[in-house]
Amino acid sequence: MNVFISYILLGLSLAAPIGPINAAQIDRGIRNGFMHSWLIGVGAVLADGLYMLVVYIGVVKFLETEFMQTFLWLFGCFVLIYTGAETMMSAGKLELSNTRGKEPLSKSFFTGFFMSISNPLTILFWLGIYGSVLAKTAATYETTQLVLYSSAIFIGLLIWDIAMAGVASSFRKYLTTHLLVIISLLSGVSLIGFGIYFGYQAFTTILG
Repeated sequence: MNVFISYILLGLSLAAPIGPINAAQIDRGIRNGFMHSWLIGVGAVLADGLYMLVVYIGVVKFLETEFMQTFLWLFGCFVLIYTGAETMMSAGKLELSNTRGKEPLSKSFFTGFFMSISNPLTILFWLGIYGSVLAKTAATYETTQLVLYSSAIFIGLLIWDIAMAGVASSFRKYLTTHLLVIISLLSGVSLIGFGIYFGYQAFTTILG
C-alpha cells in the first residue's frame, strides 16, 4: 500500500508544474466553471495515458525521429498560439453573469487533449520519467503490479486535475469583471508564449 501511495504522489508531482495545461485550466475554470476546467485536465490526462501506453509497448524510436519531433513542435506551436489568441480575443467580451456554460464541454476536453498530445515536452517527459519508472518497476515487480502502479500514477494525475478545477472555479466568487478580463489576457499571453517557444524549437530542429 505504501508503494501504491508513493506512485500516486509521483503522479501528483508530475502534474503539478505550471505549464500550458494548468494555465488553460485556470482560465476555463474562472470563465466557465468547474466542469470546463476539469475536462481540460481530463483531455490532458487521456493524452498522458496514451503516451504511457506508447512507452509501455516500446514505440519510442518512432517518436524520437527528427521528422516527428519537428512535426510535434510545429503542431504544438499552432495549438497553443490558436488557443491563446482565442482566449485573448474573447477576454474583452467577458461578463461574470454570462460566461458560465457558454462553451461546449466537448471543446474544453479536446482543447486539453490536443494541447497535451501535441506537446513534445510531454513526450520527452513521459519517455524520461515514466520510462525510467517502468524500467525500475519491471525489474522489481510482476506485470499485474506494473499495471497497478501505473494506475496509481494516473490516479495522482486525476487528483491534481480535480484540485486545479476546484481552485480555479472557486476563484470566480472573488472576481470582478475587470479582474476576470486581466486573468484571461494573462492566460492567453502565457499560452502564446509557450507556442512561440515551441515554434522556436521546431525551427532549431529543422536548422540543426
